[in-house]
Amino acid sequence: MNFVKFHGYGNDYIVCEAGELARVVDGGDVPEFVRRVCDRHYGVGGDGVATLEPASATGDSATAGDSATADFVLRIFNPDGSEAAMSGNGSRSAAAFLYFQGLWQRDELRLATKAGVKLYRLLEQDGRGRYRFAAEIGRPAFDSATIPMLTGAAREQVSDFPLELETGETVRLTALQMCNPNACVFVDDFDAADWRRIGRAIESHAQFPQRTNVEFVRVRDRETIEVRVYERGVGPTLSSGTGACAAAVASCLNGLTDRRVRVEMEGGRLEVEWRDDGEVLLTGEAEVIYRGEWVKG
Repeated sequence: MNFVKFHGYGNDYIVCEAGELARVVDGGDVPEFVRRVCDRHYGVGGDGVATLEPASATGDSATAGDSATADFVLRIFNPDGSEAAMSGNGSRSAAAFLYFQGLWQRDELRLATKAGVKLYRLLEQDGRGRYRFAAEIGRPAFDSATIPMLTGAAREQVSDFPLELETGETVRLTALQMCNPNACVFVDDFDAADWRRIGRAIESHAQFPQRTNVEFVRVRDRETIEVRVYERGVGPTLSSGTGACAAAVASCLNGLTDRRVRVEMEGGRLEVEWRDDGEVLLTGEAEVIYRGEWVKG
């Protein structure tokens, strides 16, 4: 399997054409292969695998809305073998792959994902494998059924919700659907919040039937937030594009920030704008690490 390794702010992905994955798996267990190739000791190592194929090759016309037809179909796999609906950094890495491999040249690109068709605009490229995109990630949903989250009585919005953990602790969070389920916890200090332990407990909590990404958010001012991410199917990660979007939207929803914010993560800074039309715009980079060939089968 020929692939290219990319990262978006330390969130690293193994990207390949869908046919390459199909060839090496050959009808076998895709989740098991993904777990092997993402292993950082016995495999390539990564926060996920992204595969791409032309939309025309899938046998159907992937569309969003009335007329936005996709150019390529994107699938994202978590390192535990599960398939994600969407990844902000993973999809940006996939978009960069298409330009890097010469498979796409236009400034605009539409990728069909399980969370809908997403529009990417190439803003910059440096000729050395670094790409900067502005991407329309989608519109957030706040009702408990769509997230999905079990809250007893249905809620139109899940904000400042007291979630009781198995340890007996109660964590107050804002939950939303932002391409994936997300739970945002506002903190004053990341270490004092013990965010890795609490994130693990929330990620697989019974009240999130599809599990959830967990974002711990520290608001610095109305235009800047800091975020730590415990990602569904991944664990602690240096960066998350959809997590950045969820954290920015939750901060605005709670009246803590404006609609456009800088999101500081351990891997770097992303820019998020929750537009007045409801669409969330994510701006950030993806960078090539290396090309490789998986030979183990």
